[in-house]
Amino acid sequence: MGLDTSRHPCFNDEIRHQFGRVHLPVAPKCNIQCNYCNRKYDCANENRPGVSSAVLAPKQAIHYLKRVKEKDERIAVVGIAGPGDAFASPEETLETLRFVREEYPEMLLCVATNGLNLPPYIDELEALNVSHVTITMNAVDPAIGSKVYAWVRDGKKIHRKEAAAQILLERQLESIRLLKEKGILVKINSILIPCVNEDHIQDIAETVSDLGADILNCIPLYSVEGTPFESIPSPTNEEVKYVREEAEAYLPQMRHCTRCRADAVGLLGELLVEETAQCLRESSALPLDPNEDRPYTAATSLEGLLVNQHLGEASQVLIFAQRGTEYELIETRPTPPPGGGDQRWKELANRLHDCRALLAHSAGDSPRRVLTSAGVRVILMEGLIEEGLEAVYRNTEIRSPLREHRCGSGCAGTGTGCN
Repeated sequence: MGLDTSRHPCFNDEIRHQFGRVHLPVAPKCNIQCNYCNRKYDCANENRPGVSSAVLAPKQAIHYLKRVKEKDERIAVVGIAGPGDAFASPEETLETLRFVREEYPEMLLCVATNGLNLPPYIDELEALNVSHVTITMNAVDPAIGSKVYAWVRDGKKIHRKEAAAQILLERQLESIRLLKEKGILVKINSILIPCVNEDHIQDIAETVSDLGADILNCIPLYSVEGTPFESIPSPTNEEVKYVREEAEAYLPQMRHCTRCRADAVGLLGELLVEETAQCLRESSALPLDPNEDRPYTAATSLEGLLVNQHLGEASQVLIFAQRGTEYELIETRPTPPPGGGDQRWKELANRLHDCRALLAHSAGDSPRRVLTSAGVRVILMEGLIEEGLEAVYRNTEIRSPLREHRCGSGCAGTGTGCN
């Protein structure tokens, strides 16, 4: 399939006022913790990576994309850039890319990643005709990298300090080499962090240039509250200019970056307008497959008021419907008897075929996986059922102390994973 790769505004400064992009926020998890990153805070008036006003399931993302395209025909690129890492959630990322490629065969596809878990998926990226990949790479010296990254999670193992930086670097270098073998355009993002790697960007440029990278984007540090680097001031324009000029000896420089959000839409530099943000939130509140009729929500409860029961211990679930601004308990449904492994949860999914979500105090990995794959979003929480219902139907925050935890959308964490 021939694609006009010149239409990508991040790789071509000359067309950034003609063609735009949309980022589909389908990848909430992250497998590294950078000392400059905190995805908890989201202000619609700021542009910075790692933040999104909502997280979408793949089919919700296609629904949202169709609405965005109806409003703005300038959209030429669909990207996945988090709000975590694209390949910390590889199933969601690749499923979304497949849907987009099928629906919009002419669209440019790109992904942004730290590269840690990228190598196993490069063949599929080639098969999907993904034309552009961005890798964030802040060091080619593990001693410097150890100052940037708090931890790296490779599979189920947590690495720290120089060991973490070394593993990440090896995967990044392998990723660049494999991508270029496939003819995929590669952009390197490097965060310029004063007193940490400000004298190291030139080394990064030289290293990735030798592997065939196409362009380098030197991004000044955005000081974010609640991070180890919050007290480091952003570099001055003069400092950024100097570093870019030094690195330009090895690679062309991107000088028009606007530090896009994970839910960015439109031309580079355009803020997320309220109309589009509302469209994003509405899409995230739909059933996981918006084409399905799933009007109800299920909940586990000991007394019918609170979400306070483990799914595995529930002999029944309560079924609620939205009636205007109120919620009505319409019936109870028995859960399958214990035992049977995944078959038990497949049967429960069948019984909840008209439910878009299930509220539970806790649930094991198996039921969550099976129910989600069947289109039932599992929300782990504690507190009033009504607050959980509002979160489902109105896409609001759950005020009760808990753990709806879409692991990654606002979690700095310790790297051990969240349940």
